[in-house]
Amino acid sequence: MSPGGDNLSLPRLAFAWVARPTVALAHNAFGSGLYREAFSPLDVGHLHSCAIQANGEIVCWGNNNLWQAQPPPGIFKQVSAGGWHSCGLRADGIIVCWGDLTFGQLNPPPGLYTQVSAGMYHTCALRPDGSLACWGRNDAGQASPPASSDFIQVSAGFLHSCGLRKNGTLVCWGDNASGQTSPPSGAFVQLSSGEFHNCAIRADGSTACWGNNTYGQSMPASDGFVQISAGDWHTCGVRPDGSLACWGRNDAGQAPIAPYPGENFVQVSVGGFHTCGLKADGELVCWGDDALGQASPPADLFGRRLVSAGQMHTCELLPNGTAACQGDDTYGQASPPAGIFTELTAGAEHTCGLRADGHLACWGADDYGQAPATPYPSEVFLQVDAGGWHNCAIRADASPVCWGDNNSGQSTPPTGAFVQVSAGLWHTCGLQLEGAITCWGENSSGQATPPPGAFIQVSAGGEHSCGLLADGAVMCWGDDTYQQASPPAGRFVQVSAGQDYTCALAPDGSVECWGANAYGQAAPPSGYFLQVSAGFTHTCGVLADGLVDCWGDNSAGQGPHLQQNLYLPVMRNN
Repeated sequence: MSPGGDNLSLPRLAFAWVARPTVALAHNAFGSGLYREAFSPLDVGHLHSCAIQANGEIVCWGNNNLWQAQPPPGIFKQVSAGGWHSCGLRADGIIVCWGDLTFGQLNPPPGLYTQVSAGMYHTCALRPDGSLACWGRNDAGQASPPASSDFIQVSAGFLHSCGLRKNGTLVCWGDNASGQTSPPSGAFVQLSSGEFHNCAIRADGSTACWGNNTYGQSMPASDGFVQISAGDWHTCGVRPDGSLACWGRNDAGQAPIAPYPGENFVQVSVGGFHTCGLKADGELVCWGDDALGQASPPADLFGRRLVSAGQMHTCELLPNGTAACQGDDTYGQASPPAGIFTELTAGAEHTCGLRADGHLACWGADDYGQAPATPYPSEVFLQVDAGGWHNCAIRADASPVCWGDNNSGQSTPPTGAFVQVSAGLWHTCGLQLEGAITCWGENSSGQATPPPGAFIQVSAGGEHSCGLLADGAVMCWGDDTYQQASPPAGRFVQVSAGQDYTCALAPDGSVECWGANAYGQAAPPSGYFLQVSAGFTHTCGVLADGLVDCWGDNSAGQGPHLQQNLYLPVMRNN
């Protein structure tokens, strides 16, 4: 449900995981892009709601009769609000639950996890190896998942649960009285389980729902959603242009056909008789039944932030969704246009952004055609990433497109469906749904020859590339002259490959860098960071308190200690 806590997000296709970029979106001159272990910060339960604030702490509101709206302290990267309990995934991969413990739904098996989904009286979670664990009420088999290690998402409903496999197929288990555990065939990219029904988005963007349809909750209003959320008796979805559509039971005003017309949303989450949505500008709004305060979120809940380090300039996404840049502006790369953005990505001498309506905007040097004011104006996109002198983006149908310099074939992507793309100096890498990485373009140092593995993020740098594996390990390939492709051991939650160095974000919020360090770009300060972006010779990171800190070369005023409050866009997924 949003009793399933499935608000994950991948690139507006949507991570994390699958739907319009939402996470620590690490963009830089070589496109760290998005990474799949990114979650949307909002989840709506039966009669309460929860969200993760910019500092990583959880806040809940609404019904609290069993303490389900009273989260523990800590830094979390995902929250899931269920029926009468809630669970959070901490930055270190540990699950913590609170609320009703009648059926043992608060007691996860020991170990590390990458996603959690709280149902009505049971909970399910995804392990780094792709296997599932469920606990709590199991009278219908809803807490007995298949013994398989090929899952990328799980969603818990009332008396059933469903999972999305790496190959895009669905599997469900538990009660099937309404056909809710008989999913359709085909390849899907996002899944959401409600009380007695489910909905999912296919790889081609079409929508499928199955199970109980008493109120029309299993009859989608249309196709073409980038994120979908199934609740008790109604369903809502986010379209590529940021508009919302809802269908099903509407007696409390929880499912108007078109909530907030004209507004741009990055996520929607559906509960029992209320719904909440996160706008592109960071405002959180709720509608429907508010008898217990579940549709009255705290004010100023989100201070989302994003920073992107280019060659000699840096760009930031401000709390109101507008862009601000500083540093070298010779070609206008630090002079962004007006408007609301959900992503920014700084290249060598240009910058691109994804507007709230899914259209692209670029500015700066355009000598290779890399920065037309409005690339592909008739198309809607899920993600964009700027490299040296080229860019790549993912369309609404998950297909990649690139433009700009193509001397090494870096702007000639292969066919297929991708959940993330990362543009490097003269090469590009893309992450496919099943977790494999494909690269194209210059390969003189092996930077476009990725190893096999189940990855959740990829980052293309100067002449090397790095990927984040599902277990949190970093793997790099390509030029290793400065040991930029020799990552340290340990677990990380994001990786960003720069010119000839690499930085990664650890679960405890610390940043670790390796490789060239002539300007101090690989010597990060201490602090709790939410995102890191490695550029050519400087690096920037977003701190938990909303400030940005940079280190390394500052010869053009692009860098150190930019003390500004910024925000990070939200990938869509439910």
